[in-house]
Amino acid sequence: MTHFDSLETRSAAQRALAQDRALVAQVARARALPGYAGLPEVASRADLTALPVLRKSDLAAAQGPGAPLGGYAGALAGFDHVFQSPGPIYEPGKMAADWWRVGRFLHACGIGRGDIVQNCFSYHLTPAGMIFESGARAVGATVLPAGTGQSELQVRAAHDLGVTCYAGTPDYLKVLLEAADAAGLALSISRAVVSGGALFPSLRTYYKDRGIACLQCYATADLGLIAYESPAMEGMIVDEGVIVEIVTPGTGAPVPDGQVGEVVVTTLNPDYPLIRFATGDLSAVLPGSSPCGRTNMRIKGWMGRADQTTKIKGMFVRPEQVAQLVARHPGVRRARVIAERTGEQDVMTVCFECDGGDETVLGASVSEVLKLRGVVRIVAPGSLPNDGLVIEDRRKYD
Repeated sequence: MTHFDSLETRSAAQRALAQDRALVAQVARARALPGYAGLPEVASRADLTALPVLRKSDLAAAQGPGAPLGGYAGALAGFDHVFQSPGPIYEPGKMAADWWRVGRFLHACGIGRGDIVQNCFSYHLTPAGMIFESGARAVGATVLPAGTGQSELQVRAAHDLGVTCYAGTPDYLKVLLEAADAAGLALSISRAVVSGGALFPSLRTYYKDRGIACLQCYATADLGLIAYESPAMEGMIVDEGVIVEIVTPGTGAPVPDGQVGEVVVTTLNPDYPLIRFATGDLSAVLPGSSPCGRTNMRIKGWMGRADQTTKIKGMFVRPEQVAQLVARHPGVRRARVIAERTGEQDVMTVCFECDGGDETVLGASVSEVLKLRGVVRIVAPGSLPNDGLVIEDRRKYD
């Protein structure tokens, strides 16, 4: 299969040079928007770490009557759509060719002209339906805008029209297949492109056994496509229209390749310049490049949520507070707060990865920063799990 475009097979040097140029222009555009007042200029991707992390809560707080996009994009009159996601939070959209860039993912899945895509993502308020319709258009496929629900009508349409591809959440395809079986209707679906939920290995195997190749992508309403699977099935390839960083939760500090951290994305979409946008998701860089020939950075896929804020002894403990603890002590490499329950009372243990150290001094920092007392434990460097957690809640709630 040919690649979607020449961007996918660029050398690392070519990609870095192009992204540096695009980033400089993108930050310049952002600096002209009220939401980015005071944002520093950049000369390259190396300067990204000096910029603040933007969170969805920041967007939501800035939005309101008279400023529906919070000053992080131009006027609504410049867009074709506006969507509402839970929060509520509002996102813009355009009908311009492949505005969310999902066509790259669909092409990697072998979808193109002659295919009929049954798009089972919602078309109501949220942008998922439009995101995948835009991607299908980009590869020349025909779309059945099915949306969600009405499984009996959906399987009849899939049967009558000879639908070849499914787009939707990972589990809803199983609902349709079972409904088709119950109705005695044969379907021609051979490929599935999924997002918006966990694709468990057992479910992928179920589809494979039914003759359906199922691949997933990582996309959000704000950013569009972030990363996607190819038939090589080795991690997720980062999209060419974004710059992805993996950082310590609660901070903007990048973690070493292979270490789990929060996914922070800078989109190069000139219409909606989200700079260092924190997704709240955990992942890690996967070394090397994909056997499919695409050369961009890969991530391991979704590995949990980074927002680990936990209430202990009636007080909220937040990831950024744990980051403050590490920053206070140069010899500390990582820290982890563990919440447990003993004798109907919360117990907090704070583990510090360092060579040596004074538990009394560290304990004083814990009390000052977290406003709680807890057990301090010094552990050897490299001994804390590489799972992206800085706050681990071991309490049982069932």
